[in-house]
Amino acid sequence: MTLHASHDGGRLVLTQGRLTLREQLPADAVQLSDGKPAELVWIDGVPGEGTVGAATMTVATARAGVYRPGWGLFAITRSEDGTAVGGAGFHGPPDQGSVEIGYDLSESARGAGWATDAARALCQWALAQPNVMVVLATTEPGNRASQAVLERVGFIRVADRGELWAYELTSVPA
Repeated sequence: MTLHASHDGGRLVLTQGRLTLREQLPADAVQLSDGKPAELVWIDGVPGEGTVGAATMTVATARAGVYRPGWGLFAITRSEDGTAVGGAGFHGPPDQGSVEIGYDLSESARGAGWATDAARALCQWALAQPNVMVVLATTEPGNRASQAVLERVGFIRVADRGELWAYELTSVPA
């Protein structure tokens, strides 16, 4: 499925089929980091814990002056109506050719393929950038749902890092 990248009000927007990823700029992230919905309608009323944590990271990078547009948090939204079902994004800009992704879904959106679709879209976009050769991700050993997401996208488990399993993706997922 084709990934379409565009910009709306200074934010990167990635659209692929039923999914739209809307970059959350630092001003949006301030509200999300407080657990508020920002300008979004969330399927469960408010963002999930992982999305709140990612928003807090976005705010911290902006305050430190190291925020890089396109390499932070995105709201996972349904293309049909704009409802936010979770958050996904990068743990920071490319570093020596690699970026790391993460994702979080609202409880009522789990099990419907949203995390897989979001991870796939992020990886397709990242690996199309000239300074990215590998996408990384980690999961806890007991988080089978997250491991399945990564496997469906095409990630390969490469290492065990204590309490985390490490995964890599080096080719654009289909």
